[in-house]
Amino acid sequence: MKNIKYLLLRRATQIILMFLYFAANAYGWHILEGTFGSSKLFGLIPLADPYTTLQVLSAGFILGADVLVGALLITLFYMIVGGRAFCSWVCPINMVTDLANWLRRKLKLDKEEVNYRFLKRRTRYWIMVLGLIVSAIVGVAAFEAVSPITIMQRGIIFGFGTGIAVVVAIFLFDLFGVRNGWCGHLCPLGAAYSLIGQKSLIRVKHDHDACTACMECKVVCPENQVLHMINKESISVTDKECTNCGRCIDVCGDDALGFSIRNLKKNS
Repeated sequence: MKNIKYLLLRRATQIILMFLYFAANAYGWHILEGTFGSSKLFGLIPLADPYTTLQVLSAGFILGADVLVGALLITLFYMIVGGRAFCSWVCPINMVTDLANWLRRKLKLDKEEVNYRFLKRRTRYWIMVLGLIVSAIVGVAAFEAVSPITIMQRGIIFGFGTGIAVVVAIFLFDLFGVRNGWCGHLCPLGAAYSLIGQKSLIRVKHDHDACTACMECKVVCPENQVLHMINKESISVTDKECTNCGRCIDVCGDDALGFSIRNLKKNS
């Protein structure tokens, strides 16, 4: 029987985080202040996005120790829980792309052979590197200047202006263009977090004996290539592209999928 436990938990996390950022500006709360690029928790604990930090350093700026410590804390956190968990549990754009891809399935617009013909998943890694190079050349954090994540966060806090066009464009691109187009093929932040969390401890594990090969997990998974073991063997999903979103677990009526601690010795 399908459920939406992890989907609801993710949405609650994303909405709460955005509300706390909003409340810091609107009500002066000191629970979570700043942006996804650089924040403070309870006014004391620094938090900083590692890729944003690298961009700023590439641009030639000298950062304070608090920002560097914040980037280290975030890096260590996602190295443990799974790097791309940021994409599915924190990033507000995920709500936009999930809606687009849900509609895509309902409208039966999925055509995987077209998706991979003109846009590869490794494109986001090239964009990640390009972002650092451009930052060094122009002297500003290049991706931050155009990041839809930043645009959406500012829009929620201060009100949307013309920046809403970027969010709408991503929605339409994922709906009518490439399945999981932005997050899975273009976003450099997702690329950075996939590298950070490629050896993370918390992973989805597959139980081959319980699996009836219904393939519902592959239908909803935004990175379904990571589920290559379905109906084949009992191992963990170790591919760095997994977002640890838990949707495969939600839809599995066989209880053949669940979160577990990765066995580093056996890589399973």
